[in-house]
Amino acid sequence: MGDNRLLGFCAIGFLLIGSLIGFANASIHDYKNEKFTVRANARFFHGGSEGLYASKFQDLNSTSSLDNPLRGKSFIRFDDVTFVRTMESAQKQNAMQSTAGLVEAIILEVKDRERIGGSFLKTESICCTPELADSGSCSLGEVIIRRDPNDPEWPRQIKTFFKGNKTQVNMSPETVVINKTGMYYLYFMICDPELDGTMIRGRTVWKNPDGYLPGKVAPLMKFFGFMSLAYLLLGLVWFLRFVQFWKDIIQLHYHITLVIALGMCEMAVRYFEYANFDSTGRRPMDVTLWAVTFSSIKKTLSRLLLLVVSMGYGVVKPTLGGITSRVLLLGVIYFVATEALELVEHLGNINDFSGKTLIFLVIPVALLDACFILWIFSSLARTLEKLQIKRNMAKLELYRNFTNALAISVLLSIAWIGFELYFNANDPLSELWRMAWIIPAFWNLLAFGLLAVICILWAPSNNPTRYSYLAETGDEFEEEGISLTGSGIKSTNDIERNELIYGLADDVEEDKRE
Repeated sequence: MGDNRLLGFCAIGFLLIGSLIGFANASIHDYKNEKFTVRANARFFHGGSEGLYASKFQDLNSTSSLDNPLRGKSFIRFDDVTFVRTMESAQKQNAMQSTAGLVEAIILEVKDRERIGGSFLKTESICCTPELADSGSCSLGEVIIRRDPNDPEWPRQIKTFFKGNKTQVNMSPETVVINKTGMYYLYFMICDPELDGTMIRGRTVWKNPDGYLPGKVAPLMKFFGFMSLAYLLLGLVWFLRFVQFWKDIIQLHYHITLVIALGMCEMAVRYFEYANFDSTGRRPMDVTLWAVTFSSIKKTLSRLLLLVVSMGYGVVKPTLGGITSRVLLLGVIYFVATEALELVEHLGNINDFSGKTLIFLVIPVALLDACFILWIFSSLARTLEKLQIKRNMAKLELYRNFTNALAISVLLSIAWIGFELYFNANDPLSELWRMAWIIPAFWNLLAFGLLAVICILWAPSNNPTRYSYLAETGDEFEEEGISLTGSGIKSTNDIERNELIYGLADDVEEDKRE
């Protein structure tokens, strides 16, 4: 009984390689004593990047609401941003100096990236050099910027000066309204080599016209709401069928019910997570943790269900036999690997994890997915061969339909992975950010589609012999005693005593069908 319950929690399913695209971008970017890094002749810090839609109201002074002048506007706001230089750097300055070291905040649209630095002047320098200053091309000690002739204020440059020999300076609070849709980058840059070791703390707030969700993932909120309704509808149809034929229910039906419930919970929690994110600008830690855990459990159980169904569990044989422990071990390892990856992707800040850290977590999940795929198809081949030998035409047709659905899913997955690799390789700066949401959406739709196919093929009916196990030969009972009939576990003696009767009944039924 204990093994039966354990297997019931571990065998659920649909498919394949879940999306490995994470959404670390937060609309409130926190800086916690971050260091500047050297790039060319400048000191550089990436303050964030997000897709922002154009404001509904173009002028900051023409407000849509007297109570909330920024309502309906996209903007980037600097909140309590502080620069801290080293004591050695501060001591080199005169206490009476009004400007003793410059830090520049530069906001630009990604298509204007060539306007920053000296590429248009045939130089690799980012900061203006004495030679370039003498030629009148730029201002010495500042970042080289080529202004947009159609909008002289862009790229936007905000200057902050250290004063005297003070070690820190606060950036003036400022809100930059975004009037054009695009992918925007924020850089903090220093050209003064005496400011080596300077750090930044504070935060910037990025907001779209309708909420704080980054434009790259904003469509996913509506998508998860749609998927919640889709799972609810599937669950309702399945429940009605379940109740109608409750006397003919087998264990596999309970497992399918569990995965539908998990999918419904995951999509609902995801929707509320994004709705909260949209209204506050931060991911709610508790809700996100629940969403990540639901997702990891569902992915694990879905793959396990595909595996055990491919092995013929409940249709060709009543138990997994001696491989039960190996199936469960693979499931546990996959859950741990997926949970770790999801936590890093969804709870990590954009600057917290390097690409190497993410790859270190992605590789184990990809390898485990490959193990599942190989095991699933090798098991399917053995199951189909066994059914052909026994000439069990009804179950053979069932598994052929399942194999076709699985093969189509694999082909779609391979094609989509190719598209995803092409998309990421050709869009390193997220210029196609408005299309990015369709990549994770596809994997959710594919998983839902395969689950729906399983529900159709194994739908409860008044003819359970079409999909349930009936003992046919005595060589199949090297198992651990797990029975899939609705009446519970049967002893080996009971099965052997009824083996001939059920075998003859099944033969007569097959003859009638033929």
